[in-house]
Amino acid sequence: MRVRLKGLMKVKKTLASGKTIYYCYAWRGGPMLKTKSGEPMQPGDPMLPRAYADATKDRQVDKSETMNALITEYRASTDFLNKAEKTRREYDRYLDMIREKFGKVPIFAIQDKRHRGEFKKWRDSMADRPRTADYAWTTLARVLSHAKDSGRISVNVAERGGRLYSADRADKIWTDELIGRLIAAASVEVRAALMMALWTGQRKGDLLRTPWSAYDGRTLRFKQSKTGAKVVIPVGQPLKEMLDTMKRRSPVILTNTRGTPWTLDGFSSSWSKAVGKAEIEGLTFHDLRGTAVTRLALAGCSNAQIAAITGHSLRDVDAILDAHYLGGKTELAEQAMAKLVDFQDRLKSD
Repeated sequence: MRVRLKGLMKVKKTLASGKTIYYCYAWRGGPMLKTKSGEPMQPGDPMLPRAYADATKDRQVDKSETMNALITEYRASTDFLNKAEKTRREYDRYLDMIREKFGKVPIFAIQDKRHRGEFKKWRDSMADRPRTADYAWTTLARVLSHAKDSGRISVNVAERGGRLYSADRADKIWTDELIGRLIAAASVEVRAALMMALWTGQRKGDLLRTPWSAYDGRTLRFKQSKTGAKVVIPVGQPLKEMLDTMKRRSPVILTNTRGTPWTLDGFSSSWSKAVGKAEIEGLTFHDLRGTAVTRLALAGCSNAQIAAITGHSLRDVDAILDAHYLGGKTELAEQAMAKLVDFQDRLKSD
């Protein structure tokens, strides 16, 4: 009769000869159990229980030292607490998923490179929801990164996990025609948010929180909640005309029909209704941020000038123009060719 060895991990392997053998480990991440000659012990070996007992006799596992502890520590960290409230809520959702699946996994096992496979299986089980899978993996990697930086673990097996979701924003541009349709369909309050987004390139949450005190008649000042970046944006004439004629019904610029600040859910609902009324599909409010970048590029702004307005890094501006928002490349190419033709004409005239 075989003795049940709690925690014993067996890994099956088929050799080139076709023979199947097992590698037996005292526990996940623990030492391999070998015969006196150094060969892997096989299940059923009468000496296996003795080797298992020798390997585990001095091993004491603190049941509190688990993934649960690492998640709790991460939630108390400045890395987590300094994030915007909306971002923390998103992280909480995925932290709860990780806790439910891996909360009881001991810290020593988390560091075993073989456990990366378990994490990958978990992520891949959400392959039908690639964005969810990627966010879950990113959150797991962040927890383990904090644990590593804090000296709690020595290796983060969730580093460089790759992505399942690949967003193709090539045609996700708010064209002038679509903007016109939305303006015609939207309420005054939603149109104001649209104008703010198009002329500043800022995120929805930052725009909805912008106070009148951030506007001095010439510029708008923002502190971006996601990055902490501070940007000062000269106000274009169309936006200035709108701001200068708006009634100041609240400390913040953008308000709902009752004159009170928008909630994120309230604005999203009103925005969706306006978009539906305008019969526009496949575009989001966040796409206005990329559209603003493209509009600035088409106006002849350099990447550095664009970054100064939107708060993007130069690398992100490059990425938006090169990879995500390709809709304006034809116009940019036409501008470049027009400059070349003009240059050649001037050479001939000289």
